[in-house]
Amino acid sequence: MTIKDQINSEKVPQHIAIIMDGNGRWAKQQGENRIYGHYEGVNSVRSVVEAAGEIGVKFITLYAFSTENWNRPKEEVDALMELLVSTISMETPELNKKNVRLQTIGNIDSLPPSCIEELNESIEITSKNTGLTLVLALSYSSKWEIINAIKQIATDVKNNELAIDSISEKSIEQYLCTKNIPDPELMIRTSGEHRVSNFLLWQLAYTEFYFTDKLWPDFRKDDLFEAVINFQNRERRFGKTSEQLI
Repeated sequence: MTIKDQINSEKVPQHIAIIMDGNGRWAKQQGENRIYGHYEGVNSVRSVVEAAGEIGVKFITLYAFSTENWNRPKEEVDALMELLVSTISMETPELNKKNVRLQTIGNIDSLPPSCIEELNESIEITSKNTGLTLVLALSYSSKWEIINAIKQIATDVKNNELAIDSISEKSIEQYLCTKNIPDPELMIRTSGEHRVSNFLLWQLAYTEFYFTDKLWPDFRKDDLFEAVINFQNRERRFGKTSEQLI
């Protein structure tokens, strides 16, 4: 029996979020520069997206570039932007072939024009696909997202378009980048780090966390399957007792 065969098809998480960490360390172990690790990490993205589609995951969100990443050395940032453009251009036909829809969250307007153009083109090309939705978090941070939501709410209240008494958990969610995306049920972080790094702080309120020591370029299909099996063996209570779930 393979690892994939051990997955209960009726308990597959509908949304998996992933912090793809460890590209730089992986490259250093190979005696290469950090940029080499980012290029190799694309192979892991390809493998994981394929794996998620195979087991019926509906959404997968990848933390591809945070707002804090802009503070990295210019050479690395420029290389990442070039990699983003080339990868999207190269992978779009395959996404379409596999019925994968592309979406983005984050401050997309802060990206270089070439990136925005490639993203918009790929989003349009894959917009009618009905399988897995691949969400790229780009120039994203949860604090930025929440601040942006608060500003929009304040503006709507000021313009008498929103009543203060009507503000609720559900209404706030409509101002977030993920307003049309269900909250993740499983969050995976590679490389052995045990933190969420300003990623989907609101949305991860009741998400199950899975940490692995594997560096992102080494993460493949079976690693995703193992994470899903681990998730399926947990009891999700959402504040209730075990007895209440029976």
